Amino acid sequence: MSAAIVPGIVAHRGHSLKYPENTLAAVRAAIESGVHHVEIDVQLSADRVPVLFHDRRLERLCGVRRHVHELTARELQSLRVRDRERPGERGPAEPIATLAGFVDVLARHPEVTAFIEVKRGAIDLYGTDAVYSAVWERIRTQRRQCVVISFAREFLAHARARQPDLPIALVVDRWQELDHPAAQALRAEYVFCDLQGLPPGGALVAPHEATLVVYEVDDPELARALAVRGVHYVETFACAEMKRALQSAPGL
Repeated sequence: MSAAIVPGIVAHRGHSLKYPENTLAAVRAAIESGVHHVEIDVQLSADRVPVLFHDRRLERLCGVRRHVHELTARELQSLRVRDRERPGERGPAEPIATLAGFVDVLARHPEVTAFIEVKRGAIDLYGTDAVYSAVWERIRTQRRQCVVISFAREFLAHARARQPDLPIALVVDRWQELDHPAAQALRAEYVFCDLQGLPPGGALVAPHEATLVVYEVDDPELARALAVRGVHYVETFACAEMKRALQSAPGL
């Protein structure tokens, strides 16, 4: 019997099914589960320190009616992240992490690749070059482990011009966005596409044969079907659970 085709796994905001998203606890749990690709989100604080946070506002995860950019890094680190919609189900509250702290974890796990998503909110507030410089300063020591990703094509183009050997990944909501000349011109090493934005059938080949990642996938059978279509990785909040399910695939 031939081996089943299975995709790799990207831990979406760490092991965020069980731990507060984008925290170092979630990242460590993903790595400890044996997943070697981790995605995190980056915003900038009031003093332009990159921190791990998805939303522009702090309310959903910290219960504070402020924006991330309104507080300094020290003030942000005094807050605690929890899933307020599912209290008690994703581990204890954890502090907001800095990108520098995340890079320290990477340095102890050279087998791990990090997808660092730079959020458009930070770019809109501080400008492309300021955000790029702040992120680059924190990741440069572990650059070989890092891929900078974003929805913002102009940010990725800037990153490519500033550091040509730093891998980049374009994130899109809809597959058709990859036909845009600016998307094609990036020649990104990776493409992330929303599951809901994929064509309903047929093979999936990203521009310039980029490595293709699809998010958010929580069904192992769907993950296997996507792999048959050409998807290299699925991004999932349930990284450990997905890994176990795929390892039990027929032929493995």
